[in-house]
Parts: sequence; structure tokens; C-alpha cells
Amino acid sequence: MTSTRGRVAALLGAVAVIAGTTLAAPSAGFAATAGTDRGGGGITGWAPCPDAPEFTCGTLTVPLDHSGAAPGTLDLAVAVTGNTNAPRGDLLFLTGGPGQPGVPTMRRIAGKLAPVLKDYRLVMFDQRGTGRGALQCPGLQEDMGSSDLAVPRRQSVADCAAALGPNARFYSSADTVADIDLLRRALGDRRLTLDGVSYGTFVAERYALAHPAHVARLVLDSVAPPQGLDPLDLAALPATARVLRAACRATGCTTDPAADLAATVRRYGNGAKILSALTGYEFIDPDFGGVPEILHEAAAGQPAKLRDFFDLVHREVDAAPAEELSQGLHSATLCADSRFPWGTTDTPVAGRAAALERTRQRLTAEQTWPYDPATATGLGSLLVCLDWPREQVPPAPPAHRRLPNVPVLLLGGDRDLATPYELIDQTAELAHDPEIVIVPGAAHSVQNRAANPAGRQAVYDFLLR
Repeated sequence: MTSTRGRVAALLGAVAVIAGTTLAAPSAGFAATAGTDRGGGGITGWAPCPDAPEFTCGTLTVPLDHSGAAPGTLDLAVAVTGNTNAPRGDLLFLTGGPGQPGVPTMRRIAGKLAPVLKDYRLVMFDQRGTGRGALQCPGLQEDMGSSDLAVPRRQSVADCAAALGPNARFYSSADTVADIDLLRRALGDRRLTLDGVSYGTFVAERYALAHPAHVARLVLDSVAPPQGLDPLDLAALPATARVLRAACRATGCTTDPAADLAATVRRYGNGAKILSALTGYEFIDPDFGGVPEILHEAAAGQPAKLRDFFDLVHREVDAAPAEELSQGLHSATLCADSRFPWGTTDTPVAGRAAALERTRQRLTAEQTWPYDPATATGLGSLLVCLDWPREQVPPAPPAHRRLPNVPVLLLGGDRDLATPYELIDQTAELAHDPEIVIVPGAAHSVQNRAANPAGRQAVYDFLLR
């Protein structure tokens, strides 16, 4: 990948795996820092985590409405490693979605970051509306599970919006950013090192923009740009051809999966369903094994294996309870944060469909190939918000505001369709001399999932430099 800014590290081979370090045990009598202002409290109830007693868990109480206009509080679970005197301070790891909790993944993330945990104390928390406080929308959960792009039933969207009611507006990324600053104060930190994956990169960037003096450095893995992801996914659509062809070369397939995908979409008009399934399947197999053959048969008029593929991904990847990824929170956040072809969620509902259709008519084949314009305007993450009730949305930071002048690592996989590496430049242009690492053969969430250890090694080197 060629970047407009920064140092690009082209990692074209295996590197040695760093030996893990032993995690420090929680300190006896671990105490929280005194409470915070604006309705936020300290962290209370410190005790060994129920499912991972080698870590310490507590509860951070935050206001439902950070402006103070609406009453109520939320209790957010927090977990930390036991090394309270870590020389480099606290490393806050931010999970994705939006909708994924942090605390249930503490043991797995600590294992991935073990080589740096003599120098940092790892902190994770359940962002508002996730985990034990997950927003519950059963119909939407059934339709979408852990998928960003699966197309939900309109009734499921309506039922979810009705269940959340006017409080849905308190689950934007701006609210989570405010929660993080209360967490920082409760931990007694002047600055945090932030490591975000997927949606977590967006939250980390937005925190850095809102509180630049309180950020030490940023690790951004599977990068979502601070301007927000394009609801039309016009980076992922053409990136599919690159990704499938690279996987095809790696596995020795003899077809052109991009051309077969284009023919399949023309024949069946199912581009949104294919993109959703491919984006889920990368978590199973970043080489997309079997996919070229499936698309080749579908392009020739034999779609049976493609239908089986859809069922497999929905069953094995997308199916997830709200406690693992809350689609209620996912929808409330995206609808509050994003800009759509019709504007924002503050736009009257009545005119949105017409604006979306005008956008479809303006899109070109070049923008969307190997899909079609109807794919771009038919993705579930966009359709959820098409009928979402009108609400006031928080202001976004200026589009070209620079990130603070701190070290930034931008990490991506060359098989990632959820956040293809083409998006990295949008963030790199706003950073000061960022380091960019693209890991061959890796899909989404490089630190957590990549078989190639090069991405994790880059993180260790960056954090300990």
C-alpha cells in the first residue's frame, strides 16, 4: 500500500513471535481514585473479576446525559491488570462494534498484549449499552446478530427504536468519549495510551480530538477514519476485487472471483447479501477458501452453494446475543454518529428514501464494481437508520481537524473487507508522522486474529519504543 503520509512498513514475511511475559497479580486492597465531577463517580466495588480472578473489576458510574439535562446514571464494568505501578501508565483497550463489551474479553486481550504488560497496566471497560448493560432489541438481534451489513426487517428496526425511545440519543460515540474521560479521571491518569480495534479506533480518534492533552499515544487497528465510516461502503465495494484476487492467488484457484462476483450480482441482484457474508467469512478464513468456486458456480446459474454459504455465515459468524454485540446499541450509535445520503438522523424521515434513491441513481459502475449501485444503497447499516426516528444528533468535529501530535500506529490487514486498508490514508492525513503497517494475509482485527504475528510485533515495538 502507498500512503500519502507516514512511514509504511511493508511486512512481507514471518517474524519471530515474542515470548509472553507473566501477568502481574492484582494488588491487595486496590483502591479507586476519588470521584469525578459532572455527575461521574469514582470506580467502586473493586474485587477479583468473577470469570477472570487474576484481574480486578469494578464499576464506573456515569451520567446518562452528560449535559445534565436528563436524570439518570449508568453503571459501566471496568477491569484492570494488577500492575498498579506500571512505569508507562494505563493502556486502555477499546473494543469494536459498536456494541461489543470489553470486560469479557480481558483475558484474551491481556494474552495478546502480554509482552507490554510489565510496562503498562491494561484497562478495559464495557462501553455504555454493551455487556451486562446491553441494549436489548430481540428482533434486530435475530436479524443481524454480529453483522454490520445484514439487512434487517423494517419491523425489527421499528420495534427497536420504540423500545429504546428518546433515550436512544444518549448512546452516541460522543457520550462514550465523555465516559472515557470520566474513567481517566477515576483512574487518576493525566494521559492514556489508547489501543482501539475497528469501531474502537473511531472512539480513540474522537477521544484524542476532544481531549488532546490527555492522550500519550494511539494504536489504531483496522482503522475507521475519524470522519466516520461511509454508510455506502464505497471503499469496501471495490476493495472486494483486490481482496478476493489476492486470496485466490494465495490458494491457487484458477478463476477470477471478482469477475464472477460481478456476474453473480448482475444475475441475482444480491450484492448486499454477498458483501455481508464475505465480511463475516473473513473471520473464519482470511484466504476465503471455497469462495471462488462458489461464486464461479453462481455466476454460471448454479446458486445452491452460494445459498449454503449465506446460511453458514449467518449460523457460524453472525449469530450473537446482545451481551456479545448489542444491535440496539449498534443502531443507536450509528444513527446518532453518521452522515447519510439524506443528511443526519435530525433529517425528517419522510424525505430520506427519496434522497437515498437519488444517490443510487448518481452512483456509477466504476464506484461500485464488482457490485452495483443498489448494493451501496441496500446495506443493513444504512437501512437501519433510514426509518430511525428523528432525533437531535451531537456535533461532529471539523472534518480536517488534526489528531494531537503524539505517536500513532495505523495497523491493517490486506484481507480486511470490514475496514479495508484504503481507509488508512484518511486517518494518516490527520496524524503527525504516523507509522503504517499492513500485514499480508491478515483480515479484520489484526492484533486479535491474525495468524501472522507481524502486526502484534509492530504493536509491541511501538508501545515499548
